[in-house]
Amino acid sequence: MQSNWEVVAMSLGKMSFHSLFPIPYALLPPGPWSLSLCDTSKDMYKRVVLKLSGEALAGSRGFGLDAEKVAETAAEIAEVHDLGVEIAIVVGEETSSAVVAEQAREMDRVSADNMGMLSTIINAIALQDSLEQRGVQCRVMTAVFMNQIAEPYLRRRAVRHLEKRRVVIFAAGIGNPFFSTDTAASLRAMEIKADVLLKGTKVEGVYNADPKVVLDAVKYDEITYMEILRQGLKVMDLTAVSLCKDNNLPMIIFNMNHPGNIKRVVMGEKVGSLVTA
Repeated sequence: MQSNWEVVAMSLGKMSFHSLFPIPYALLPPGPWSLSLCDTSKDMYKRVVLKLSGEALAGSRGFGLDAEKVAETAAEIAEVHDLGVEIAIVVGEETSSAVVAEQAREMDRVSADNMGMLSTIINAIALQDSLEQRGVQCRVMTAVFMNQIAEPYLRRRAVRHLEKRRVVIFAAGIGNPFFSTDTAASLRAMEIKADVLLKGTKVEGVYNADPKVVLDAVKYDEITYMEILRQGLKVMDLTAVSLCKDNNLPMIIFNMNHPGNIKRVVMGEKVGSLVTA
């Protein structure tokens, strides 16, 4: 005998059903509507790591945190999360902190990197708050211990959070100086067995030259890590590129400034540049 849910879904169809009952499809009980959902094993990535730079959260201000930009980014992430995708995020350092570190010429590199790690935690907490305001459960995990503010990073706990439909934000890089947040993103993606590493930038993808300087720079729709190393392209630091190459982790570099791009990438649309081993 059909349940009331099944009768409603069969008679009204998926779109009408969802307009009447605005719940994420991933949270619905099993039923005929599930047949029309996107099969995450074929059509989109199931588990992703999204790398966000500090500049991505600064918006048009160019430094610090822009509340409107943080809210827009959180809304996009929440939309992808509602599709049933497991999302982990690595946040970069705040641009202003990087500028301060550059200006402090006499500062020890370790001290400057420690400042950068602390700024990533500020960004992570801001993004967590914005996500939770949208009803998305979120956990911040740091590579340095600060139990009163966030959880310490433990790989098994991070995976369990993802399995429980929580967004996980990794902060403080890998907890050591001399290693960038790009390297942290690559490492965390491999540790949690992500399907792909997504890097949001201010340009459309990977170019053979800086498109802001060279007007006729050529964009690559697909490129290998070896080619990036050979050409010396400044996609990310060499340690991160080598990690991805050695462990066969695909990466997609795309423009974060276009609304909806995160969802398009996750859904498998050809956006940005695909980097493979």
